[in-house]
Amino acid sequence: MLRSDFPMLQKKVYGHPLIYLDSAATALKPLVVIETLSSFYKESYGTVHRGVYHSAKEATEQYHAARRKIQIFLNTKYAEEILFTKGTTDGINLVALSLGEGFFQANDEIFIPETEHHSNIVPWQMLAARKGIKVVPLPVDDDGVLLLEEFQKRVSTKTRLISLAHISNFTGARQPIEALINCARQFGIKVFLDAAQSVPHLPIDVQALDIDFLAFSGHKAFGPTGIGVLYGKKELLEMMPPVQGGGDMIEQVSWEKTTFQKLPLKFEAGTPMIAQAIGLGAAIDYIEQSGREKIAAYEDMLLRYATERLLEIPQLRIIGQAKNKGPIISFVVSNCHPYDLGTLLDLQGIALRTGQLCVQPAMKRFGVKEVLRASFAPYNTKEEIDLFTSALKQNIASLS
Repeated sequence: MLRSDFPMLQKKVYGHPLIYLDSAATALKPLVVIETLSSFYKESYGTVHRGVYHSAKEATEQYHAARRKIQIFLNTKYAEEILFTKGTTDGINLVALSLGEGFFQANDEIFIPETEHHSNIVPWQMLAARKGIKVVPLPVDDDGVLLLEEFQKRVSTKTRLISLAHISNFTGARQPIEALINCARQFGIKVFLDAAQSVPHLPIDVQALDIDFLAFSGHKAFGPTGIGVLYGKKELLEMMPPVQGGGDMIEQVSWEKTTFQKLPLKFEAGTPMIAQAIGLGAAIDYIEQSGREKIAAYEDMLLRYATERLLEIPQLRIIGQAKNKGPIISFVVSNCHPYDLGTLLDLQGIALRTGQLCVQPAMKRFGVKEVLRASFAPYNTKEEIDLFTSALKQNIASLS
């Protein structure tokens, strides 16, 4: 990836060049994605699955081409295993609503690591309240890595599903999903992988992993907002009922009975996110052309360099330093509030996340209330990290 591909990096903030260190929240967009969206609206706009006219057929072809790109990207067995959603949160909710209808019984258990994002806690809690099942938090070590031995100790015949983030948006810890899946399979437990923080950065092969469900958000993968992907094994999706009714997801409608379309359309009610799906297809192309192995290696270099520079600051504590991490560093500085530091850094053109990161239970586990988080993408540089750490040191001194 080239910095020149990202128009936002030409922006100045309070007279300073933008240093964007919040890609874990949302990634900047390459020009090819922006131009793809513009081209669709200017030249190919039409609805999908409904029209016989030229632009409707053209839009439909581009929409389905995006689904096929994602199939190849994740190596799913069938294109119809790819459902378009609004994002990762929407995908988790869809499974909680649909699978929850018939798969779970009273007192069944869902396992969730204690460092999970709220979007991977709250939908399961809502399901638990409806169905009388239990959400069981699993402990992690001091780097945020799931303790496999604790999982093995706590598993029982009541354990039906484990849902976890591949890479934590808080500690950056990359979970040992291969070992976890092997353990889960011994007990017939389904596995849901929140890949919001990993899909933009790592190669993922759902067939090799034998994952049951996977969700990610387009906007974190250099694509548009408002679009996401839910992968599910075909046999599971076929047994699950739709959660929304409306146009395009039906086969036949009468006053007596409605029958539903086959996958994937039975889960895609109404006019879909056509432009966003096509834009996500362009983002997937861009990632593939850049090379996921190259992206991972470069980001790992940035992560290690930034970790070294930040650890030069005596008052600073990094939350979680797992051996295998995504390009995320959350930290606190003694006697300095994260919002104060974040505000001062913003005045110097440096954008990073401050606050609770939508992980309140994880914050409690690590004994912090708010943090600062720097996250990296291939458009970042070592020079930006130097400027960031230098500015951080100056601002800490001014607040001390």
